[in-house]
Amino acid sequence: MIKKITNETDARRKQYIKNLIKKPAKELRFCVLGAGHGGMAMAGHLAIMGFKVNIFNRGRKRIRLISHRKGIKVEGEIQGVGEIELASSNIKECIDNADILMVVVPANGHRFMAKTCAPYLKENQIAILNPGRTGGALEFFHTLKKEGLKKFPFIAETQTFIYASRALGPAQAKIFSIKNSVPLATLPAYWIPGVIKVINRAFPQFVPGDNIFKTSFDNIGAIFHPALTVLNAAWIEETHGDFEYYIQGASKSVSKVLERLDKERLEVAAALGIKALSAKNWLYTAYSASGKDLYEAIHANPGYLGIKAPDRLNHRYIDEDVPMSLVPLASIGDMLKVKTPCIKFIISLASFMRGKDFLKEGRTVEKLGLKGMSIKDIRLLAVSGEI
Repeated sequence: MIKKITNETDARRKQYIKNLIKKPAKELRFCVLGAGHGGMAMAGHLAIMGFKVNIFNRGRKRIRLISHRKGIKVEGEIQGVGEIELASSNIKECIDNADILMVVVPANGHRFMAKTCAPYLKENQIAILNPGRTGGALEFFHTLKKEGLKKFPFIAETQTFIYASRALGPAQAKIFSIKNSVPLATLPAYWIPGVIKVINRAFPQFVPGDNIFKTSFDNIGAIFHPALTVLNAAWIEETHGDFEYYIQGASKSVSKVLERLDKERLEVAAALGIKALSAKNWLYTAYSASGKDLYEAIHANPGYLGIKAPDRLNHRYIDEDVPMSLVPLASIGDMLKVKTPCIKFIISLASFMRGKDFLKEGRTVEKLGLKGMSIKDIRLLAVSGEI
């Protein structure tokens, strides 16, 4: 059953948002959860902007030098050294006084991060998945619920990651480009305006999304990453990724496969009454890159210049994006009786290559709590939440 938030809780949570909006911007405290390519870039950038920043990583090795230097050097579109208040593998001390939690881990780490944070989360905190991929906010919420949480933080997900970035070393990151516009949605949807007002104090690029299903279906990584990696597997293994992933990897023939995948994604979204953004239109929105077809649009995007391919196949572009992006699309498609043969074909090829059963491991309608729900109930869930 979908339960509405009580008036008392609703009023209290509205006050939390108002307090964060009124709080002096430089006193806002962020905790970036994850010190990979994206996490280091985001933590460094936030610190350069003058915000108080903690960074958490479950392994101490990756953050040891950040802790020693008390900062992260950022190159590229953003340049400078961001002073980090705390770099730690102790989750409690990292999130204890944080206003905003920026979860920047592969989507197959969302469940782990929710379990790790659960004992220490507070109702007045905002947790944003960067990005949620497909179904991230739902999985994060259901995990917290299973952990026995009674008072939930504000839970949000972004449609894509705000940066094209890479870690250059243990305390150094390069931001190749920052997207112009990144939709963000909350569970439930009526917290979107308030959360946007808070996060816009750091990132004006975040814009209101319609709801978590719109951000999930607009997950363009589902289209670009798995197929591009699978179809360039021989080249990746031969050169260890020594080629430009998007510019050289997305040939005309490969781009046609991406367009077919995109068509199936749009059809699954349409079955829920959601008008998802096509990959070609997304490139224009995010990067101002245009073309008559997807091939031309990809090659017109300067943000992709210089980005190398993965150096191996056991990479998040398969191990994350297949089970956490393609599998939920196929699973929801099956429930709604929408055929997704190309999506399932890429899932199968990736499973064969990696020796895994991604259909079994991935986010299915059962794991997202959607099994047996009507279209009306699913849409109502996005609006009213189950908190």
